[in-house]
Amino acid sequence: MELNRHQIFGLGVLIIMCVFSTDVFAEEPSATVGRLTLQEVVEIALSHHPSLLAARGALQVQQARVGEARANFLPQLKLRSDYSRATANTAPSTLSGSSNTSSDRSNTAFNNYSANLSLEQLIYDFGKTDAAVESARENLQGSDLSEEASRQTVAVNVKVAYFGLLAARRLVQVDEETVRQFELHLEQVEGFHRAGTRARFDVTKAEVDLTNARLDLIKARNAEEVARATLANAMGLPDRPIGELEELLGFKKVEISEGQAVGAALTTRPELLSFSAQRRAAEASVRSAQRSYFPVLSGIADYTYRGQDFPLVWNWDAGVNLTFPIFSGYLTQSQVAEARANLVVIGANEEVLRQNIILEIHQAFSNLKEAEERVQTSEVVVRQAEENLDLANGRFQAGLGASVERTDAQVLLTNAKTTRVQALYDYRVAESRLQKAMGRRQ
Repeated sequence: MELNRHQIFGLGVLIIMCVFSTDVFAEEPSATVGRLTLQEVVEIALSHHPSLLAARGALQVQQARVGEARANFLPQLKLRSDYSRATANTAPSTLSGSSNTSSDRSNTAFNNYSANLSLEQLIYDFGKTDAAVESARENLQGSDLSEEASRQTVAVNVKVAYFGLLAARRLVQVDEETVRQFELHLEQVEGFHRAGTRARFDVTKAEVDLTNARLDLIKARNAEEVARATLANAMGLPDRPIGELEELLGFKKVEISEGQAVGAALTTRPELLSFSAQRRAAEASVRSAQRSYFPVLSGIADYTYRGQDFPLVWNWDAGVNLTFPIFSGYLTQSQVAEARANLVVIGANEEVLRQNIILEIHQAFSNLKEAEERVQTSEVVVRQAEENLDLANGRFQAGLGASVERTDAQVLLTNAKTTRVQALYDYRVAESRLQKAMGRRQ
């Protein structure tokens, strides 16, 4: 069948689309990166950050130890099987007329078979096992609270990185605007120079100012890339691309007093609550160690098959077992001393943490107030610098001002905007750290 030229053209287009469609459509998804809110970034970090794996592992360890402690309440069932080959020599008899049967069996080996099924059930141990279970449960609660503390640390770190990228991007915008202003200034100076109203020095000065501004822009863009990598690393996904972010560098005053912040921290801080749980666990460990001085009452039962040849002979027995420790080489005394020393250590560390939390609240609160004042002051400075630049531009265009005056005004405005961005960033970071110091994740 012959194809007309339209069909041939269409077939050619189809072949080209088939060849290149894979590459085209493979690149399209990576070209678009969605907007990330702060809440989304925190949730991603809490799901993927590797540092939380250790906290979860510690929690699972404590869960297993609770099961280990509770196992002593349950019956212990054991099956044992033995085989041995041995002799059964006896001393020769000295009595007259004794038989030589024993000497005939000298050095004769016999098979010995046994199978034993034993059951043991704890009846009463004066609360030793109860105290051990209580200690394990309190340690489990402490590990759970430690995991929450780790989650709060990850959350505040990703918040700081998020605000850092926002600030870096805003500083890039400031430097881009500065470059545009110096480019415009250079065009104006070159026009005035061609008209003969400005000296060559003014052109050279404008070129130098533009070059310096471009160098600052290069540094700002590099800082933005570092901030992007820092945020991706804080999220636990260092290779993840990051697109637009939620604009959160605005100023909103935090209405809370330092006393309220300290009260909230001492009530809800997970690290402090974890130490309280550890202290209760240590107290239970002391009680468990002390009760090792008391006897243990257990029920026992055995079912045994034993003999030198098959079929084996079976027997059973059942009863109770009372074990009273008399002397264990000072083992129990040392265990009690260790448990009491651990309790002292935990209590001291708990007090150290409490004092550090109060200091952390004070530092975060002071940083927040300082950043608040700097934000308010920087807003005024930016307005003044903008007015100063407008005046300098007007004087320069009217031929009344020097090029240096206009350059100084632009530099002052750039510095003022940079200071404002830094103040806003410091305020949001101080706010996040204060929330974390108070034991709040969000």
